[in-house]
Amino acid sequence: MVELIAAGRDEAERLRASARVGPTLAEVTLLAPVPQPPKVIGIGLNYRDHAEETGSKLPEEPIVFAKFSSSVCGPGHPIRIPAITERADYEAELGVVMGGPAKRVSVEKALDHVFGYVNVNDVSARDLQLAAPGKQWTRSKSIDTFAPCGPWILTSDEVLDPQALSVRCRLNGEIMQDSTTAEMVFTVAELVSFLSQGMTLGPGDLIATGTPAGVGFTREPPVLLKAGDEVTVEVDGLGTLSNPVEA
Repeated sequence: MVELIAAGRDEAERLRASARVGPTLAEVTLLAPVPQPPKVIGIGLNYRDHAEETGSKLPEEPIVFAKFSSSVCGPGHPIRIPAITERADYEAELGVVMGGPAKRVSVEKALDHVFGYVNVNDVSARDLQLAAPGKQWTRSKSIDTFAPCGPWILTSDEVLDPQALSVRCRLNGEIMQDSTTAEMVFTVAELVSFLSQGMTLGPGDLIATGTPAGVGFTREPPVLLKAGDEVTVEVDGLGTLSNPVEA
């Protein structure tokens, strides 16, 4: 998939046309659209309502962390909670899939380097992230299966405004998060530009742009993932990403 993204939109359109004579969606098992992204970059506290619910100040610049690509899984794949955490939490997010290389790009040109968008669930082990010595953000978010993505990539030409998309999360059918990307502290264009000042963003790199209010650990009592749950992420136009939970 990374090679396809690097080949550009014309190649993607050619394959899209050929897929019209292929198997139906019901006949295939969907994997993560980019099974092993070269980079998975997370952004913290990037929604005003989420910062408010955690009692945090709005960041003055993007809070950046890493998720390892081994945490990525596809729609329908179980989120497996290991014994090292007792506080696994959901985070519905808009994922940005990068296209051609982006290095030191301006905010005005940043979206030209975006290939498309995808649903992401930035599953997080809150006890490791917030309570463990050193506050282990990377470890807490890079556990195997803690980055479900899918079910498909919507190419950027089909998204008129990435800051006008609803973002929802359902847990066992109940709406837990219901917001819009207009609530972002830093826009998609600003994030791409900011990141590209220090690193080259390449084809297939995935940016998880932050989560809105409604996460489980801030609720009273907390609502955390457990075996038997079904968690669903829906961003406008990106389909439905559903994953069962196992322990």
